[in-house]
Formats: sequence, structure tokens, C-alpha cells
Amino acid sequence: MKLSVIIITKNEAQNIGACLDSVRFANQWIIVDSGSTDGTVALAREFGATGMSTADWPGFGPQKNRALAAARGEWVLSLDADERITPALRDEILAAIQGGRHAAWELPRLSSFCGHFIRHSGWYPDHVVRLWQRGTAHFSDSLVHERVIVDAGSTGRLHAPIVHYSYRNDGDFLRKLEQYSELGAQQAFAAGKRGTLRKALLHSLAAFLRSFVFKRGFLDGRPGLMVALCAAETTYHKYFKLMLLSETEQGRRNDAQRFESGQPPR
Repeated sequence: MKLSVIIITKNEAQNIGACLDSVRFANQWIIVDSGSTDGTVALAREFGATGMSTADWPGFGPQKNRALAAARGEWVLSLDADERITPALRDEILAAIQGGRHAAWELPRLSSFCGHFIRHSGWYPDHVVRLWQRGTAHFSDSLVHERVIVDAGSTGRLHAPIVHYSYRNDGDFLRKLEQYSELGAQQAFAAGKRGTLRKALLHSLAAFLRSFVFKRGFLDGRPGLMVALCAAETTYHKYFKLMLLSETEQGRRNDAQRFESGQPPR
């Protein structure tokens, strides 16, 4: 059984080598890149991966479906560049492929925040479908927070986690905050949701309480508090941007109504 690994990238030169090295046991590696300027694609090709560049950015889900379309193995493993497959998980993956008990497999994920592995806050075990028989699953079309949709067959669970170096430092967090909050606001707006400052504040508070209290982030100590505060900040900016989109839309409607009634726009 041949295994294809698919990864989407942008400026992941610091990660792509170690990521690919952790899946050296695979038969094919597909990299779909969206405009890297740091040599990510060249490093991937040097490893032996197929590097593909795209001129546009359709969102995380559609971009990962592009990578999936290029896979040729009977099985597909989806990774992000900041993730690693441990030797224990490698052995489980190979056994799952050979055993054929399920069409897809969920993998636990252990993520770090600024050098601290987080075991609460809803971050662990964080089971995600990442391994499946090609042709039995696809990615949702979500701009952000995409997920794998299994179309046929059963789904099992492996035990050893993916190691995820999600936020290496504050700059990494701020960069991802800007990207994810912007895409999240656009996705929510397109789905018909509208925002206000009150909603931004309430959702931010709820995100903090969910992470630190209800998901027991306090058990991770200081790193758990850091994660909860960052969850609140990301949520606030998402709904703040949704508020701005909503106000822009309402302003256009008001201007259109003034125009129709013969009044000058504001």
C-alpha cells in the first residue's frame, strides 16, 4: 500500500525540512505552496517532494483539496508544515494501512504554545482525521478551520499523537491571529452572521472561560492562562472585524436608500 503525504505551505522554510523528514517512510510527498518567498518549495523539492505553486489563495479547505487531487497513493496523510510524525505514530500509521480495518483514521494531536506543550484548554487530545484511503474523504470548502469529511467507510482512532509546534513565539501568534481572525470574520459574514462590539466582547469572554475554566486550562498553569488570553484575543478580533464588515454593509444600504429617496449620501 503506497502512502501520499499532502502539505500546503507559505513561507515554511524553518519547518518543511523537519516535517518531511518525519514522514520519510511515505512514498509520495505533495507540497502546494501559495507564494513563498523563503525557498520553501526549493527545500521540498530537494527532499524529493513534488512542489506546486498556486497564484491565488482560495482558503485552507480548497487549497488542501488541490493537494489531495495530486495524491496518487492508495492512502493519504494530511499534515501541516509545523507538525511532526513520531516513530511511534509512524508504526501505527503503517499498521493501520496494512490492516485495512477502517477507511479513515483520527489522530490525536499534542500542540505547543511558546515552548510549552498544552494538555488541557481543549487542545489535547484534539482528535483530527488525517489519514484515509484516497477516494473516501475530502476537505470542506471552509476558508479557515477546514475539516476532513469522510464520504464512505468507518473511522478509527490511533493513539500516538502528532506533535504540533503551533506557536513558537509571540510574533508567530500575532501573525496567525491576523490571518485566522480575518478569514474567520469573512467566513462568518458570508454565512449570514453579523457582528457588534457587544458580541465581540461577550464572545471574547466566553472564549477565555471555555479555555481556562471549562476546558481546565488552569491545570496547565501559566501556559494555560497564556492560551486562554490568546483565545480571547483572537475571538475578539474575529468578531471586531465582523462588526466592521457589518457596519460597512449597513452603510452601503443606507446610502442606497438615500440615493433612492433623492437625498445625498453621507
